[in-house]
Amino acid sequence: MGFKKLDKLVIGAFIGPFVVTFFITLFVLILQFFWKYIDDLVGKGLDSFTILRLTSYVAATAIPLALPLAVLISSIMTFGKLGESFETVAIKSAGISLSRFMRPLLIISFLISGVAFLFSNYVIPVAQLKFQTLLYDITVAKPAFNLKEGVFFREFDGYTIKIGKKEKDNTTIHQVIIFERNYNLQDNIIIAEHGKMDISPDKKFLEFYLTNGWRYEERGPSYSVNTDYIRLGFENYKKVFDLSSFKMMQTPDSLFKDNFRMLNVKQLEKTIDSLKKTSGTGMEKKVDREVGINYSFVKAELFPDRYSFPEVEPIPPEAVQIRKGVKPVPHREPKYEPWKKKLVQAFKPPEEIGYALLLPDSVRRTVMTSSIDWISSQKNTLDILAEEAKMKRRDLRFHQVEWHRKFTLSLACVVLFLIGAPLGSIIRKGGMGMPLVIAIIFFLIFHLLNMFGEKFVREGITSAFTGMWLSTLVLLPVGFFFTYKAMHDSQLFNKEFYYRLFKKLNAVFVYLKNFKSVKNA
Repeated sequence: MGFKKLDKLVIGAFIGPFVVTFFITLFVLILQFFWKYIDDLVGKGLDSFTILRLTSYVAATAIPLALPLAVLISSIMTFGKLGESFETVAIKSAGISLSRFMRPLLIISFLISGVAFLFSNYVIPVAQLKFQTLLYDITVAKPAFNLKEGVFFREFDGYTIKIGKKEKDNTTIHQVIIFERNYNLQDNIIIAEHGKMDISPDKKFLEFYLTNGWRYEERGPSYSVNTDYIRLGFENYKKVFDLSSFKMMQTPDSLFKDNFRMLNVKQLEKTIDSLKKTSGTGMEKKVDREVGINYSFVKAELFPDRYSFPEVEPIPPEAVQIRKGVKPVPHREPKYEPWKKKLVQAFKPPEEIGYALLLPDSVRRTVMTSSIDWISSQKNTLDILAEEAKMKRRDLRFHQVEWHRKFTLSLACVVLFLIGAPLGSIIRKGGMGMPLVIAIIFFLIFHLLNMFGEKFVREGITSAFTGMWLSTLVLLPVGFFFTYKAMHDSQLFNKEFYYRLFKKLNAVFVYLKNFKSVKNA
């Protein structure tokens, strides 16, 4: 019965800090997003519903990263507070080990890890799809209509507007100039002393009601010098502008649905298998089909892990046995023999006449030009195929990164709990001071290892498993080390322990110094 009360005590002390730190972490990650994309969001005239949608999508995509940090901070705070109030000492004195003390929260951390995986696998792809589509619509949307005094407004297609003064009612305007940009024709100008501007009831058009002005026109093409000049005066003039281009377009979700971030585990596995086939044997068949000849050196260049050229040792010529002959009788060379050799050498035809030497120069030039063009064409084809193979391998790595990420971020809840719980028991400090500092340090280490590992995988330096599980492989032994130290009441973070150690070391140095001075005396 006592163990059940202990479990309730530990779980109750953990839930409160976990919920608070989770929402604080989520809020910080949302602020980070808005800080990153502030230039794309400001001035677009977004309504409250659009901002709420964007915030909800950002929050959903940030949950897998917020959960491990919340588990780390709350576990340090929970065990630190229990240690600060000597509840941990009382529990250990009752014969309950730290591992039994940590067991209920370890089970909860596994449950949180499972929920994080399900969320990453089923909710995150949909949230990412909606988020990327909405962010794209906001990014490409025009700035909201905002006509300022003395500033040229060029957002209307084919028009430039400038007003000298605008009244406080935002409708009465003075010194109005409107340039009509007619492409390939002469531009027209409208000038008015004052007027009013208003938006139509259906919010689709902007209407200018101008008074006391002139309209200047030149008829003819823009490159012509001889044009007809027309000036029209008016007392009242109405000009209508279309506002449909300022509305945010609704991009269909199908535009981003094939992106690797929008896929779950099964879809990623299917895509990875397809990419492995197309970047391997499929690309090899394409090389054979495109180039037309089975170039072994091309295959060795594009697929070095599959093809290689073994070094062949030259075969020595077979030895021929020479029959023993009679010793030759020396004789003197006639005097005319050297002259005979010179004449024979001078009139000796070439040992080998190539086929190219028999062709006319024009034919040789034609053949050479055709050969160069053909080789250049084959080289360009091979360059394109090599780039395609490179892009397929890159896409394969990106999909593998996303597949591993769904597991590593989920399991990070357990790994960081194994670091946070013993750390809190060792430092024996609750609250948001020391626990928060230590938690941020370890989370930064975790996040940096994740970033570096992912970068190495994307660049093809390491395998997907090594890069994406780097943080887990590094921090899991650290968690076991801290757990071992906490179970043996280690004073790893006790400042009094280091103070006493410093005093002892100082005493040793003083003794050695005195001993050396006495010896020299």
